[in-house]
Amino acid sequence: MSLLEVKDLHTSFFTDAGEVKAVNGVSFELEKGKVLGIVGESGSGKSVTAYSILRILAPTGKVVSGSVFFDGIELAESGEAVMKNIRGNRISIIFQDAMTSLNPTYTVGHQLMEAIRLHTDRDKKQAEERAVEMLRLVEVNDPEKRMKQYPYELSGGMRQRVMIAMVLSCEPDILIADEPTTALDVTIQAQILELMMRLKDELGMAIIMITHDLGVVASMCDEVMVMYAGSVCERGTVRDIFYSPAHEYTRGLLASMPVVASHRLPLKPIKGTPVDLLELPVGCPFAPRCENAMKICLRQRCEPIDLGGIHSAACWSVVKEASKEGGVSHGDK
Repeated sequence: MSLLEVKDLHTSFFTDAGEVKAVNGVSFELEKGKVLGIVGESGSGKSVTAYSILRILAPTGKVVSGSVFFDGIELAESGEAVMKNIRGNRISIIFQDAMTSLNPTYTVGHQLMEAIRLHTDRDKKQAEERAVEMLRLVEVNDPEKRMKQYPYELSGGMRQRVMIAMVLSCEPDILIADEPTTALDVTIQAQILELMMRLKDELGMAIIMITHDLGVVASMCDEVMVMYAGSVCERGTVRDIFYSPAHEYTRGLLASMPVVASHRLPLKPIKGTPVDLLELPVGCPFAPRCENAMKICLRQRCEPIDLGGIHSAACWSVVKEASKEGGVSHGDK
């Protein structure tokens, strides 16, 4: 049974310029102990999907339709009292930038203890003991000393560890990691990711990993969801996505990765820019940038096509390839 089930989620931001359709029909499931990677360019709807689950959108944002079931609870229609109990206790999130996520005017210990006391029934002394325990768990050296320090006194990697300690202090069922290694050097990135995987195994939690880094996805995730313009282009296991990519956007992302063995060859970027979410096209949103776009791609959006197992892709190229093998036939170039 799935721990989290998102069905046909639509989220928009209502601005003076119009309705920005940030998430358009996203659906996925997450099982206990699994790691789901969500990848895509900036503005593809990855973070907004996570914020919609926790209902922490900006004042202009609203979940327009769809459902979010967590452990049998419908979050999209739950009251604020229910959500306060879910946030932090059951589902925690590491935001993109630890540099700005911690309050510079309070000590690390104060902020850790505040989170623990807010979500548990521990008293001040117990909260302090738990905070020190969590800092030690995430391998922060001399945790008693760090408790008395301010965020500016810590390195970027150390602040990220403090954030992880904070979100894990209540042992959540799901950890949402939104670009958890942004602005960190490669060595610290590897340490943080290794730490997260170790804690996942120790605590038995599920992880939603939001990232641009396909290398992180390959090393950490069980399943991958590729997003573009607020929609899910393709979903499958890591092996499906990396060895049998079906959507043209997924193929473009993989092709744009630098290859060490061919360092003298120029990079192959995806040409063009993402579509305007204020005016989404009627067809495939990636069609204007797709080298293999067909006429049907511009006038009709493709529904997700089952490719076996959990692998699916919403791309007319899949239909075209199937038609060559005697399947259904659609549109021409």
